[in-house]
Amino acid sequence: MEVVTDVSLMQALLIALFAGIAGIDLFNVLTHIHRPIITGPIVGLILGKPEAGLVAGATFELMWMGLVPLAGAQPPNVVLGGIIGTAFALVTGQTAEQAILVAVPFAIFVQICITLLFTVYSPLMSVADRYAKNLNFAGIANLNYLGMTILFFFYSIIAFAVIYFGAEAAQGFVKLIPKWVTDGLGFAGGLMPAIGFGILLNIMLKKQYVAYFILGFLLSAYFKQPLLAIALIGLVFALIEFFIRGDAPAEGSHSTETEEEGI
Repeated sequence: MEVVTDVSLMQALLIALFAGIAGIDLFNVLTHIHRPIITGPIVGLILGKPEAGLVAGATFELMWMGLVPLAGAQPPNVVLGGIIGTAFALVTGQTAEQAILVAVPFAIFVQICITLLFTVYSPLMSVADRYAKNLNFAGIANLNYLGMTILFFFYSIIAFAVIYFGAEAAQGFVKLIPKWVTDGLGFAGGLMPAIGFGILLNIMLKKQYVAYFILGFLLSAYFKQPLLAIALIGLVFALIEFFIRGDAPAEGSHSTETEEEGI
């Protein structure tokens, strides 16, 4: 991984600004610019290493792909996990797999802070209810803007503090770590994307799609096909399935489809 020898004040401020916007996007806008596949290249671009940022962001995206919030159970924070993890990889010269082992604990800590922050928000719900009862739509909008502003500064301040003040310390810390430790961290980090995919398959996989999964594995492991080619082959099968099902006569209430695990 290419190394960024120094993080300037302007670079740290730009990353902090983007972190605040991405944090708002996660909870209020949802254009998905908060995903690591987007945040990684942007952080890399700000630090002058867009290609390395894309590699790191794509690796983090594979891991977070299967980590979705379920009711009150929240996964590690994807915004600062991706941004700080990418910055750590570029500043220290570690691989994306090694940086995952730093990004995940940090993302867990940030998510705990977010949960506490939302707990502090809870009294505002009764205020919003009162505004709604009185048809005070401007008041409801202002409450939302207040929450978004607090989120923006929360993400921005943490991103700035860690990247600007922690970059030099991170470089010194990595130099003290023995090579066998960093190699082990890289190996463990390489398993994280597989875990993310495993969680995703546990949610989505149906028995009628197992054959496609095996085909994709064979194309990758034995026939050494690139991921783009495998994705396009998958698209072909998806289109065939879509049009065949679309042309089939509707069975209405006499459908014999049974429920099973998966979407």
